[in-house]
Amino acid sequence: MSDPAIGRLHPLPAADALTDADLTALYDDPRRAPWVRVNFVSSLDGAATVQGLSAGLGGDADHRVFDLLRRLCDVVVVGAGTVRAEGYGAMRVDRAAQRAREGAGLAAHPVFAIVSAHLDLDPGSAVFTDAPVRPLVVTTEAAPQRQREALAAVADVLVCGVDRVDPAAMVAALADRGLARIHCEGGPHLFADLIAAGVVDELCLTVSPLLVAGTASRIAAGATPDVPLELGLAHVLHADGTLLLRYVRP
Repeated sequence: MSDPAIGRLHPLPAADALTDADLTALYDDPRRAPWVRVNFVSSLDGAATVQGLSAGLGGDADHRVFDLLRRLCDVVVVGAGTVRAEGYGAMRVDRAAQRAREGAGLAAHPVFAIVSAHLDLDPGSAVFTDAPVRPLVVTTEAAPQRQREALAAVADVLVCGVDRVDPAAMVAALADRGLARIHCEGGPHLFADLIAAGVVDELCLTVSPLLVAGTASRIAAGATPDVPLELGLAHVLHADGTLLLRYVRP
């Protein structure tokens, strides 16, 4: 199956479909270290899910960029609720992605970091047992000690906060481990916490040409920053009615 054609509207319109190398060049430019990128998909009317899952919003173009973004990071960060709801397995990339990562000086697979204040995670799940790289679990001092010990057998446990995970402490802890290119795939509450902490450097947002209505969550829900975080538009890509937007912090 051929890759879905993706064109560019901004900053310079491109008539030709973008290759993987073109896309990589557009996304592979962190301005500083550490760098926190967040990736989400939304409907036209602001829904982050269809029937509770984001999978109903993402089309072929979104999936193509989603896979490419995993090639460019040191660590993929996801909230535990999203890991459960979206059915995450072990964090693996395919052989082509492994070659691309190794060619860029990265490890073959990104590290998987799961954020969980209460450690409601199964140490026997494939997320841990099938992982090609030992995962991380980011939690709090208040997390149950017995569960922390059980997870420490299959993952490295990072304590970042007292009763809530402190996003700034998490970013610093990841950077201290050499994981400075941080890629967050959700969920909405983790994204809101990152915004409130002022540590978001980039948002990659796919706008799906769907109207969902209902009571679906927004892409960020929960904590509120003292002042809204302003980002600048870096590029606009398009594919069959889908917009792929990239915003960065100055």
